[in-house]
Amino acid sequence: MDTRRLRYLLELSRVGSMRAVADLLGATTSTVSQQIGLLAQDTGAQLIEPDGRGVRLTPAGHRLAEHAAIILAAVDSARLELDPAAEPSGILRVAGFATAIRRTLMPIIHEVAQLHPRLEIVVLEHEPAEALKKLAIDEIDLALTYDYNLAPDQAGPGVDTLQLWSAPWGLGVPSAGAGSLLSTEDEAVSVFSAFRGHDWIGNSRNVADETVLRTIASMAGFEPALRHQSDSLDLVEDLIIAGLGVGLLPLDRLPREGITILPLKNPGVQLRAFARTRQGRSAWPALALVLDRLGHSGDGLQVPLPR
Repeated sequence: MDTRRLRYLLELSRVGSMRAVADLLGATTSTVSQQIGLLAQDTGAQLIEPDGRGVRLTPAGHRLAEHAAIILAAVDSARLELDPAAEPSGILRVAGFATAIRRTLMPIIHEVAQLHPRLEIVVLEHEPAEALKKLAIDEIDLALTYDYNLAPDQAGPGVDTLQLWSAPWGLGVPSAGAGSLLSTEDEAVSVFSAFRGHDWIGNSRNVADETVLRTIASMAGFEPALRHQSDSLDLVEDLIIAGLGVGLLPLDRLPREGITILPLKNPGVQLRAFARTRQGRSAWPALALVLDRLGHSGDGLQVPLPR
């Protein structure tokens, strides 16, 4: 049974259409159809059936796709574990959000350069959805992602997750309008209610911030006017100082003059950072080394992780 054909079937079970599989794996729809057809011949079972203008997996197709996930993970694991004690070497491709790279990955890169000169780490700055897409199509080896407790992110099947740390976030507002709120024990809904008439700032490349803002605002009984978008915390602060809106900021970030970060509770907002890899890959010495360092970097720490 050709593992490449199993990959086509597995991705069809995940994304639902021949076209989407072709886009994901860089093939043509005719190639996808042909390879799944050959897999059906190999197994002697009907794996797909017509569904409107597309196709869907048969019960046999679903069962084989479940086996395919296990088989492909085992193949990857076997390939990487041939020599798990080997000196870390090769090129490790990492995609993640900027602050995780700067504060967590960069020290590891400096250590690797000194202790493991045959290992090269390539860095790509991406938001979680972008990084996970690259991970799915094997363009990277490690994704550094985040979500919020009020906007949990499911990485999907075939992904191993290591939780790194969490950090509390608050609402960044102009200091001129924050005085009375700082002296109270207001809950998040009360804090949001105080700024219901303001414009709000979301993220331009990730929906998690918007989900958090809309969730708490809905509890306060209004729809936030999400007028601005930025994936840079410096720009979020620029917009707040200019009086153009309010938005989420990490509580332990030292804000610039003119900005106050109001705590949020009941519900509180926690950002959670993760290291994510494809299932069966973590035994590769280069990746195992970096995952070990990443795991230790978060021990006992609460690190502010912006976008």
